[in-house]
Amino acid sequence: MDLSDALDGGFSGGNQPGNPTWPGQPGANPAWPGGQPGANPAWPGGPSGGGGPWPGGNPNQPSWPSPQPNAPGGWPSPGPGPGIPAAAQQILTVPYNHNLSMGVYNKMLITIAGSIKPNANMFTVDLATPSDLAFHFNVRFNEHGKKVIVRNSCFGTKWGKEERQLQNFPFVQGKPFEMKILCTDTEFKVAVNSAHLLEFKYRFTNLSLIKMMNIYYDVTLSKVSVETLP
Repeated sequence: MDLSDALDGGFSGGNQPGNPTWPGQPGANPAWPGGQPGANPAWPGGPSGGGGPWPGGNPNQPSWPSPQPNAPGGWPSPGPGPGIPAAAQQILTVPYNHNLSMGVYNKMLITIAGSIKPNANMFTVDLATPSDLAFHFNVRFNEHGKKVIVRNSCFGTKWGKEERQLQNFPFVQGKPFEMKILCTDTEFKVAVNSAHLLEFKYRFTNLSLIKMMNIYYDVTLSKVSVETLP
């Protein structure tokens, strides 16, 4: 794929397949639709057992069911709580660049909502410093006939070890999605469409320097928000 079709030069992380080049500076922050995030958001249950309450919340807050063996792909249908956006109220420009002025910190929750393009080949979410990729989340719809989600990091021009193992692939071409990234003391946790998907242990430990979030390729975005869990 010719990366110049989507990006404007800059940072390049070696030979990682499908990795975007890195824009020099984050763009202006588009306004967030819908105003301020609601109070007391919650986090889907982890893969090892039930849908627990969100960090810092109380037991009465919504939680997501744990995976059920009879559900399609071994994962449940979305439980009660925020649904997938039905229609875009505002279209955000892709590539999308967002400045994280405080860096990454414990209980920081990023929400990304939009739709996958009908003929999508890939899309990427990166959390980065000016010179390093702390978290590279790369969704590929046709890698030699397979659907994969590659997770990695890149320090300077040196890529780390890819993480590919995953039982579920929740993204569907032409369909809406809602993705959440929860930052903890030790890892990024990712949920898609109200179901926990994966964890990625921190490889870059100076979290306050991770001040850029970038989204690339074959998605249409309707909402990107950052909030702090109680």
